[in-house]
Amino acid sequence: MKHISDEIRKIIPEMRRVQQIHFIGIGGAGMSGIAEILLNEGYDISGSDIADGVVTQRLAQAGAKIFIGHQAENVQGASVVVVSSAIHEDNPELIAAKQNRIPVIQRAQMLAEIMRFRHGIAVAGTHGKTTTTAMISMIYTQAKLDPTFVNGGLVKSAGKNAHLGASRYLIAEADESDASFLHLQPMVSVVTNIEPDHMDTYEGDFEKMKSTYVKFLHNLPFYGLAVMCADDAVLMELVPQVGRQVLTYGFSEHADYRIEDYEQTGFQGHYTVVCPSGERINVLLNVPGKHNALNATAALAVAKEEGIGNEAILEALADFQGAGRRFDQLGEFIRPNGKVRLVDDYGHHPTEVGVTIKAAREGWGDKRIVMIFQPHRYSRTRDLFDNFVQVLSQVDALIMLDVYAAGETPIVGADSKALCRSIRNLGKVDPILVSDTEQLGDVLDQIIQDGDLILAQGAGSVSKISRGLAERWKA
Repeated sequence: MKHISDEIRKIIPEMRRVQQIHFIGIGGAGMSGIAEILLNEGYDISGSDIADGVVTQRLAQAGAKIFIGHQAENVQGASVVVVSSAIHEDNPELIAAKQNRIPVIQRAQMLAEIMRFRHGIAVAGTHGKTTTTAMISMIYTQAKLDPTFVNGGLVKSAGKNAHLGASRYLIAEADESDASFLHLQPMVSVVTNIEPDHMDTYEGDFEKMKSTYVKFLHNLPFYGLAVMCADDAVLMELVPQVGRQVLTYGFSEHADYRIEDYEQTGFQGHYTVVCPSGERINVLLNVPGKHNALNATAALAVAKEEGIGNEAILEALADFQGAGRRFDQLGEFIRPNGKVRLVDDYGHHPTEVGVTIKAAREGWGDKRIVMIFQPHRYSRTRDLFDNFVQVLSQVDALIMLDVYAAGETPIVGADSKALCRSIRNLGKVDPILVSDTEQLGDVLDQIIQDGDLILAQGAGSVSKISRGLAERWKA
């Protein structure tokens, strides 16, 4: 094992017996971030994933031992094994770890250990948590507080999704998808919104999901702070159940940190935040959409409550480059029918897709929106089918890719053909189903017009597909 300094031992003193930490599914955004933090703290890190990629290559270059593919022998020598929620019980490494009595923990349990001896700020919610986490991280960095952060997506300004800082601050995205955020014990918790998603975890019971969020907020100490969006009806319904100090933010007139006079010009948002003290702060935000104004105001509220000055807050928000795959501009391209702009966006829930379309309309009101949509998971498509039909009917042209299964078994009536059929029946847009993504470029060239904004939308392989398309168009 590498030498681990006394300073690090002061942070996580009880992990002194741990030598090698093995991650099953190390290429995932949340897993890789924690692995990178622990690698930089001096632990021996190994991990496996089904495919090599930029993330695994970066970890290997930093000193991690990376295995491509899952084999029982990969866990040899591990003191503890960390698993992502995507790992199934029949995984050979998981089976081997249990047979060899190696402790197996969830990703969030390891994050909780990292947070245990730090001042933790956890960001949860159905939508917006990755961007909000990135914004808080950049504000604290701008204020020269050198925070540790672990995000579920790339923090573009930092060029990575995780960073080991020298201060006591830890800013982390909290994962509700498997309820593992209940392991975290932060000092400040942000909840951006709550909508039905990952309902298999909550046995299809939205009330159970809501009560789980209340439990998450009750992990705060009695002197902790809950920051909640006043525009979200579900959150406001839960506020009376939260036995901690609560501050709210949003466009609502009842919000403690209230947004006023929002305007969008292209990619930038301009608005005023009215603070609880009555102070008015004029904000320039370098990403579009009212949803991003909400994310930024959550970050501003956290920073103000923790004593960070306005200058650092405003500079960080004005310079904010976004989070990876959140309205990520891939460039402008000359095609046979004219010039088009290609944007990649991670949104895969109907609400997220809707706010992306709205932001695009507000910034480019006179342009056509052409969407390449890849549904993510059959279960989500089934559970939110009617919502998807409605929101996907709002674009001017729609190309539908096959469902990205994410390990799920196909569900009858919850596939891309069924979505296309229902969208077509509404009569607003006639979707084109493209099962062979090699044909995507040719199909696009047949339908795009000069000035079109092309949105590549989804959480699966659509990002890689759209970036490959951008590379070919550049050539």
